[in-house]
Amino acid sequence: MNNTSVNRTNTHLWIVGGGIAGMAAAAFAIRDGGVPAAHIHILEELGIEGGSLDGNRVAGREAWVTRGGRMLTDETYLCLWDLFETIPSRDDPAVSVTQECRRFNERVQTHAQARLIDGAHRIVDAAALGLSTTNRAQMLRLLALTEHRIGSRRIDEFFDEHFFESNFWRMWRTTFAFQKWHSAAELRRYFLRFVQEFPRIHTLAGVRRTKYNQYDSLVVPLQRWLLAQGVDVRFGTRVTDADFATLPDGGRRATALHVETKQGTSTIALGENDLAFFTLGSITSDATYGGNDDVPELVRGRRDHGWSLWENIAQKAPDFGRPAAFFGNVDEHKWESFTLTMRDHALLHRITEYTGNAPGTGALMTWFESGWHLSIVVPHQPHFPDLPQGMATLWGYGFEIDRPGDYVKKPMAQATGREILTELVRQLGFDDMLEHVLATTEVTTVMMPYASALFACRAPGDRALVLPEGSRNFAFLGQFVEMEDDVVFTVEYSVRCAMLATYRLLGIDRKIPDIYNGLLDPKVGLHAVEAAFR
Repeated sequence: MNNTSVNRTNTHLWIVGGGIAGMAAAAFAIRDGGVPAAHIHILEELGIEGGSLDGNRVAGREAWVTRGGRMLTDETYLCLWDLFETIPSRDDPAVSVTQECRRFNERVQTHAQARLIDGAHRIVDAAALGLSTTNRAQMLRLLALTEHRIGSRRIDEFFDEHFFESNFWRMWRTTFAFQKWHSAAELRRYFLRFVQEFPRIHTLAGVRRTKYNQYDSLVVPLQRWLLAQGVDVRFGTRVTDADFATLPDGGRRATALHVETKQGTSTIALGENDLAFFTLGSITSDATYGGNDDVPELVRGRRDHGWSLWENIAQKAPDFGRPAAFFGNVDEHKWESFTLTMRDHALLHRITEYTGNAPGTGALMTWFESGWHLSIVVPHQPHFPDLPQGMATLWGYGFEIDRPGDYVKKPMAQATGREILTELVRQLGFDDMLEHVLATTEVTTVMMPYASALFACRAPGDRALVLPEGSRNFAFLGQFVEMEDDVVFTVEYSVRCAMLATYRLLGIDRKIPDIYNGLLDPKVGLHAVEAAFR
């Protein structure tokens, strides 16, 4: 229910975390709630906003890096497009970010022709999804069950081994980053949320991309807009804990934030009209970096503070979530990504000849028989606006980083950047240009202990509600909150929870876009069924 009693002109918003969810909450409060921008305070421990949506130059090296990349679609990302329809783009203030993205995708259309590659460097006909009659029945059974019935069971408890050898699973798992031991309930949500992708999963023609990496195309314009409005952004500010009080009528309020800065510790008391938004957890917590000749460390002990605030808050009430359900098994959730910074376009030209896709028109290329289960994406160039002319980048990752490579006989987690590049070039079958590529490429690797932690098998209550029962002035944001029917590991999830929290706490009478379900459209459902029988 909307909070119609809030005096928005006197309200102060205290937003913990400068990721896309916190930034979106600030933007909605200004644009749709009329809250004075100077009354909005973003508290961010790092020296930069954007959270996991990063993309930048590596300090001290002529190399660029993104830890990950996220697909967008027209049908599913309705809150995202709504937010950025009114945010000026990075390069042209007369064009919104949403308009820029649509125009870019009209010009650079995705239609992958090399989605799956086997161990002999052959491009596989991925249009044949390879599902058996039993697999189709298993999918229907999963879709028919409620999440309560599914509980915390794994995906491999619902499907036989043939399913995991099908082209469908090979493409689905790398498109969305699923492992067979991940949450079956989350996979069911993905089937419902992205059923429209079934007929085009082999080309990923439904994918929409940003002009540059998502930091430069989404975060930078949004940050500029917030600062221009007058939002108070406090970098180097870590919120370590919060106090909550139960009211006589059973309601609950956040009453104080405990803060650490270089100047020491302090407490921010929350006034009668103040609202607090807490970002919970982080999939890029404890990420470490490597280069050509070294290996990124795998941190297992929660060294940085990505989870500590949620751990402390979770002790305050049983419905504030259980973070250990997500960070508790690093080996099930870790993976390693890499960004190549190439001083010429030789490798890109060869990949274009091999695949038939110019940079930006392909999608994930996956070597499904490779020991490391490698995938790469060749984006439209330049992927970074400050990349010098003549240089290029591409991004990739490994899903099985503890297994030996096919050419580099060691686990990916123990391989240097040059060794990962060697494995990639040889998987492509481009052995003749290996020495040239090694001599002209800077490799930046990233180890992420919690990259897919949001897919952990979960039970009811493991994720806190965006607005816990009785909340009067606080909300939880990010990828580890619970929103019925929507799917984590999407920018949309972060933006939707910010919209939901802001509208409810501020009493904004504006419709939140419905969650898209393609099965409600008979044509979409029919095309999905036809694809499943290919």
